Amino acid sequence: MAGNSFKRRFLDVLFDYKTEKYVDTKNKKVGVLYRLIQLSIIGYLIGWVFVTKKGYQETDEAIQSSVITKLKGVSVTNTTESGLLVWGPEDYVIPPQSHRVLDGHCQNDEDCEEGKMVVAGNGIKSGRCLRQDENSTGTCEIYGWCPIERKFKPQGPLLKNAENFTIYIKNFIQFSKFTFSKCNVLETTDASYLRRCRFDEELHPYCPIFRLGDITRRAGYNFQDLATSGGSIGIMIEWDCDLDKGYSNCHPVYHFTRLDINVSNKTIATGFNFRHSRYFKNAAGESYRSLFKVYGIRFNIMVHGKAGMFSIIPTAINVGSGLALMGAGVFFCDLVLLYLMKKGDSYRERKFEEYKSKKSTTEDNNVEDRKGVADRII
Repeated sequence: MAGNSFKRRFLDVLFDYKTEKYVDTKNKKVGVLYRLIQLSIIGYLIGWVFVTKKGYQETDEAIQSSVITKLKGVSVTNTTESGLLVWGPEDYVIPPQSHRVLDGHCQNDEDCEEGKMVVAGNGIKSGRCLRQDENSTGTCEIYGWCPIERKFKPQGPLLKNAENFTIYIKNFIQFSKFTFSKCNVLETTDASYLRRCRFDEELHPYCPIFRLGDITRRAGYNFQDLATSGGSIGIMIEWDCDLDKGYSNCHPVYHFTRLDINVSNKTIATGFNFRHSRYFKNAAGESYRSLFKVYGIRFNIMVHGKAGMFSIIPTAINVGSGLALMGAGVFFCDLVLLYLMKKGDSYRERKFEEYKSKKSTTEDNNVEDRKGVADRII
């Protein structure tokens, strides 16, 4: 009998169903709280989700980045066409990079391993240690260009009028999800527009021609100071396109910043320079090289953006989320009404009722009748 009773109770719990029951309570405090929650959710849904974040749109994002790299190493080639040549970073890196003379000191020839590259240096070790006398520290003889580079720090920019130079930036973008493409050059029938326009945020925001002095000024630096020791300027092109408003409302926005400044330590790795070489031979056929160390400004162009267009799927998802938040508001007000108010017991009696089917009621009555018979027998 106990097993059957437990089984019946388990089935009752397993297959019971609780319906929604509405109790109209005249409680102003809870009523005001409920309306405030409703207004807050509606304001969040309309103002933030749909207006600010455009939650009714499907989006496509394209992010690109620019990376500055440096390469170190020295190599030697010996061909019939060019003969024996030393190749350093200034010869094969575009743009070329800097070097230093390291691990060049020695005490004997064993310290100068033949054919070993001088780390970030000027050539290949020949295997000889050159010393003035036995008690002095020598230097490893290397095969390289002579003389080595002269240390020189510029006192001012060589091309002082370079700030009036212009740079033409042509940028094509595409959002493949929406089969949308565009260029940052203003579409106009005026053939002379590109010859006379210069970029300006207010007058010519869609002109792709930039004055170098204006770029450094917008980045927060003086061109003459920056050109003396060199620097790296980032030009960021941002596309934020609302395709529901049409093709003509998708325009680029430009931002300028300096990239070679370390925020935590501004004395480390600032400036920009590179080396390049020019080769020639004299009448006797001997090879010569002119090495130039150039200080200047490097421009890194980075493009990123986002496009959005109406779609029923994100719209339905965000509306459903708003309705779910409405239900959470009801649940919160129920907790306040049933468990935090003084008349909570009275509210619970009216909100929760238990209804049994006729069959269940008959079975319970039969159990009571059998129990009564058993009592009389005992």
